[in-house]
Amino acid sequence: MTVEQQLKYWRKRVFISLWLTYASFYLCRVNMSVALPGIMEEFGISKTSMGMVLTAIFFAYAVGQFINGQLGDKVGARKLISLGVLASSGLNALFAFLPGIVTLMLIVWGLNGYFQSMGWSPSVKTMANWFPLKTRGKISGLFGSCYQFGNAASWALAGFVIGALGWRWGFWIPAIVFAIMGAQWFINGRNAPEEVGLPTIEEESEGIMDEVGKHRKDEHLGFKFTMKTVTTDPHIWIVALSLFGLNMIRYGFMDWAPTYMFEVEGAKISHAAYKALAMPLAGSLGALFAGWGSDRFFQSRRAPIMVIMLFCLSVSTFVYPKLAHFHWVYSLMCLMAIGFFIYGPHVMICATISMDYGSRKAAASTAGFIDGFGYFGASLTGVLSGYLIDNISWKAAFWLWIGGALLAMVLISFLWNYKPQKGEYH
Repeated sequence: MTVEQQLKYWRKRVFISLWLTYASFYLCRVNMSVALPGIMEEFGISKTSMGMVLTAIFFAYAVGQFINGQLGDKVGARKLISLGVLASSGLNALFAFLPGIVTLMLIVWGLNGYFQSMGWSPSVKTMANWFPLKTRGKISGLFGSCYQFGNAASWALAGFVIGALGWRWGFWIPAIVFAIMGAQWFINGRNAPEEVGLPTIEEESEGIMDEVGKHRKDEHLGFKFTMKTVTTDPHIWIVALSLFGLNMIRYGFMDWAPTYMFEVEGAKISHAAYKALAMPLAGSLGALFAGWGSDRFFQSRRAPIMVIMLFCLSVSTFVYPKLAHFHWVYSLMCLMAIGFFIYGPHVMICATISMDYGSRKAAASTAGFIDGFGYFGASLTGVLSGYLIDNISWKAAFWLWIGGALLAMVLISFLWNYKPQKGEYH
């Protein structure tokens, strides 16, 4: 094959393998939201206590993102992701054997959060290594669809399994599937073109093909470089804080939507899981729209399309609880709108902007830094949402989530005209 044909083959192989692998991370993360009603009923645990368990995974995930983002640039995705899959699948299997002791649940689910954090940042790094700057908007939208489909498939699988066999099987079966997906990634994945004897994206863009056939490591520029990149750029800080707000509403719905439908709308838990999966499925369209819209209408500036979608998200979330007693079709349509407007900005922040602002040499570190702040927001919404629902009302939780969306919108608006400059490493 020619160099161009080899690059095309490897890009397709790595993309598909990584898409499937990261989608499968959600099998052992969001299954908890479908299992919550069964766990609370069997052990008599309050929503506030289970909210603490949700907070544990998000807090550990946030801390892990800062650590594993840096390691992702150093170690690479092939080893780090494989380790994360192996450990997370084992911890999910273990969780189903636990007695109704909240402290044990906190420890195991928190550890699961840390190993889950080995997935995203190295994935972003790999996409930045394999795909040049001019295609990243499109590639980010396509790759970002993996976690919407993964979320939907995870809810569907958990809903079916838990409805048929009980909540424990909602941890055992996803763990088996997840382990299989991790094995295929270790077999098929590669960190960068130079590791298989192909030119880097910089060499490709400059027509330098002298190094073809020579296997080289993806050079790490040092922790000083990656730390400086992510901590000294004020634009990255703004993006990170905006994800703090966006993840409050994203995980508010992801964790509590099935329970809301079960308690308020009167749906069976399996049916609630199936209905909730409409949100991430619609979100995949939102991700594609955001990438296309930012290129088509705003000359690859990401902030304008994000601000528009975040405003629409706030309005949709305000309307959703008012539809609880109408025909289920109306609430389903509104839930799909919420997913569409959540995931468009989310993919822009977590994938496209991380690569644009951090360059491919610090893409994992940037993604980890930004996503780490996002999961501090998710950890806050876990326990605080449970407390508000227990002690005030579901309406109070919805106002918390709307506040997160508005916070993200205001912060991103400061970047309306900002477009990062092209550096040495694209």
